[in-house]
Amino acid sequence: MRIGIFGGEVAATGSLHEHVAVARTVADQGFAGFWLPQIFGYDALTTLAVIGREVPNIELGTAVVPTYPRHPAMLAAQAITTNAAAGGRLTLGIGLSHQIVIESMYGLSFARPARHMREYLQILVPLIRDGTVQASGETLTANVGLSMLDRQPFPVLIAGLGPRMLDLAGTLADGTVTWMTGPSTLADHIVPTIGAAAESAGRPEPRVVAALPVLVTDDVDGGRSRAAKTFAVYDTLPSYKAMLDREGAAGPADVAIVGDEATVRSAIEALADTGITDFIAVEFASDPDEATRTRDVLRSLL
Repeated sequence: MRIGIFGGEVAATGSLHEHVAVARTVADQGFAGFWLPQIFGYDALTTLAVIGREVPNIELGTAVVPTYPRHPAMLAAQAITTNAAAGGRLTLGIGLSHQIVIESMYGLSFARPARHMREYLQILVPLIRDGTVQASGETLTANVGLSMLDRQPFPVLIAGLGPRMLDLAGTLADGTVTWMTGPSTLADHIVPTIGAAAESAGRPEPRVVAALPVLVTDDVDGGRSRAAKTFAVYDTLPSYKAMLDREGAAGPADVAIVGDEATVRSAIEALADTGITDFIAVEFASDPDEATRTRDVLRSLL
C-alpha cells in the first residue's frame, strides 16, 4: 500500500509558492504521492504543472477535478499538458462533485450523473490514450483530435462510491478515489465491487485510492470533536453520507484516524488488509506538535 499526502490545507489557504514548498517536503520525505483537490482557489492541474517542473520523483494527483464545469476534451488537453510538465507523473482523479455545488454555485444541470460520467470517460480516456475521439452521446459529444507531440497516457481515476460509479471506475477508468469511506466499507463494498467490474471487462486490477483524516494526538476526544467540526459538511452530502451509513458511522469523526502513535500506525496498517492500493493522509493537526507527530507516524510507515 502506497502512502501519499493530501495538500488540501495549502490548497485552501496557501500561495502558489507554498504549494511548491509543501510538495517538495512531501517528496523529500519519501511519500509516494502529493494530491490536490479542485476547490475554489488555485487551479489544481495548473498548480501540479508548476510543482512538476520543480519537484521530482513523486506522483502528482488530483482528488478530484469536477467534471460538469469542463468539457472532457478541454480537460484532456489540460491534463496532458500538466502530465508533460511533470514528466509523466500525473494521475488524474475526476468526479461528479455534488448537486449543491454544480447547480447552486455553477448554475449547471446535475442531471443524469451516471450517464454523464460514462459519456465523459468515453471522450476523455480515448483522447488521453489515442489523441482523437468521435463520440456522440445524450449528454456529451466530441469529434476532436489533440495535436500534442509529447502526449503520453496516464491513469484516470474517478470518485466512485456507489455500484454504478464503481462499475464505471472498473470498466472505463483505471480505478477509484474514495473519501469518508471506512475500512469495513472499503473491504466489503468498494474493493470487491470495482474489482469484479474490472475483471468482467478484462481490465487490469484497478487502483483503489482511499483518503481519510489522520491526527496523532493525546487528546483523542478533542481530536474527534475537531474532526466532527472540520468535516461536518460531508455528513450532509448524499454520496458520503451513504458511505458513512454503510460503515455504521454516526459521522465523519467516526471514520477519522485519531489517537496516539501506536493507535494511528495500527489503523493505517490495517487499511492494507482491506485491499486498497493507496492511502492518502488528510492531516488536520491544530498545532505544530500534532503536525510533527502525525507526519512522523506517516513517514514511519513508508
